[in-house]
Amino acid sequence: MIIGCHVQMKAPKFLEGSVEEALSYKANALMLYTGAPQNTKRRDISELHIAQARELMKKNDIPMERMIIHAPYVINPANSVKPEVAELAVSMLSGELKRMEAIGARYLVLHPGSYTTTDLDTGINTIITRLNEVVVPGNIVICLETMAGKGSECGYRFEHLAHILENLNQQERYGVCFDTCHVNDAGYDLRCFDDVLNEFDRVIGLRHLHVVHLNDSKNALGARKDRHANIGEGTIGFDVLRAIAMDERLADVPKILETPYIDGQAPYGREIEMLRSGRYDPV
Repeated sequence: MIIGCHVQMKAPKFLEGSVEEALSYKANALMLYTGAPQNTKRRDISELHIAQARELMKKNDIPMERMIIHAPYVINPANSVKPEVAELAVSMLSGELKRMEAIGARYLVLHPGSYTTTDLDTGINTIITRLNEVVVPGNIVICLETMAGKGSECGYRFEHLAHILENLNQQERYGVCFDTCHVNDAGYDLRCFDDVLNEFDRVIGLRHLHVVHLNDSKNALGARKDRHANIGEGTIGFDVLRAIAMDERLADVPKILETPYIDGQAPYGREIEMLRSGRYDPV
């Protein structure tokens, strides 16, 4: 099972410390932000301990493709109301891609964005326009995340993402990140996972699925709220989430936990062990 979690990147070890944290949970994949997700401040790449992180990944037989980078939340390519937000989306996304190239990571997870005060079609068309202004370098793949549909979010239906992907100039440089909490909250019943994955394959294509965010949900099916729960502690349930993690069609896809801390402590080591063993250990 390729299973990991969201980890911190902080001084003094930065990326090296991120890999160490993932290894402490017995993970063989990880996801991180290259800086604070809510602002534009970024450390120079020379400070990030890239060589040490790469060596630690190699020593533990973890390919760099399993170091997933998450784009910051301030990137909103769906906003057509404020030109400065659109310009920031393009410039900051381009900067993140350069940082990824220096790090050697391949997959960047990106929220498609929110249309704010316009409408869904305008938002989706704006995403296409803005992403077509970005040149994706090397073999990097931007993975548009399936969203829950809260507020004015775009991308909560597979059809939204398919339409975006079909209209991008660099189609080979884009894919999808499948978030189980978001998909549940958007109204896809994961208890019938075969049906959901078949629909994903029909609408988007499984070849485009590169990352899974494995999260339980605090919300009812179709609530469109986006509130993550710990594995087995939400409305999706342990058995369903483990079946997804074990699905042979997703065997080569990294599964990343983004579940809430419990009493200030990361739950990832325990949750990874549960998923590997198949034994549910309630909080």
